[in-house]
Amino acid sequence: MTLTPARVHTHPDHNAEDTPLSARKKPLPQKTDRAAAILDAAEAEFSAHGFDGVTLRTIAKRAGVDVALPHYYFDSKDNLFVAVFDRRAKMLNDWREEALTAAIDAARPKAPTVEAIVRAYLEPLLKGPHLAEPGWKYYYALVAYVNNAPGWGGRLMGEHFDPLIRKFLDALRLAIPGIEEKDLYWGYHCFSGALTLALAQTGRIDKLSGGFVRSEDLAEACERMVPFITAGFESAKRARPARPARVKSAAH
Repeated sequence: MTLTPARVHTHPDHNAEDTPLSARKKPLPQKTDRAAAILDAAEAEFSAHGFDGVTLRTIAKRAGVDVALPHYYFDSKDNLFVAVFDRRAKMLNDWREEALTAAIDAARPKAPTVEAIVRAYLEPLLKGPHLAEPGWKYYYALVAYVNNAPGWGGRLMGEHFDPLIRKFLDALRLAIPGIEEKDLYWGYHCFSGALTLALAQTGRIDKLSGGFVRSEDLAEACERMVPFITAGFESAKRARPARPARVKSAAH
């Protein structure tokens, strides 16, 4: 009688030596998870060190992925930087546009107040449950960096935020009839600068105040900035130098 070799059943707890090397490797995250990890790592690195102070290798190490993957998914550091900036920009725009629309609708048939417009601009950024997520602090620091970078600022800020900002400027024209265009744009320039510094959360005001004021307290920053910025816009018309009266020529 011919004996048939017994079939060997492998138990789940068999020795590692019997396991193929490919099976012993820890499985990589799914593609979407790896791309998200790269974006998160890049957001943190770029916000801390700027564009030139970061390498794709550094980002890959922080993300816990192979060094080739950032290039594989995003092709270049430039593209990765833009992708990081793009990721949260639409959310900010949607929140602020919704707040502006609500402010305009609430004031009908009158124009919205300057304060209501300023609040619609600031509150969605500086208040809300999204601030509990660490990534938003990194992103805000990145926005502050980009807004102060001549190369990136004109491109990314203009592309992502200027269309909505123009809607806010139109609302301010309604709220301050007769405001001169230079006053409007320089007023926004000062507004943007104050917000940029708040988003950066550098900690400088903490040191200046001996800890009495904290730059990370964005909700308080909002409440202090609203009346300050509002007064700035409202004073623009009052502060404008009076134009000299025209002297009529004597009739001959």
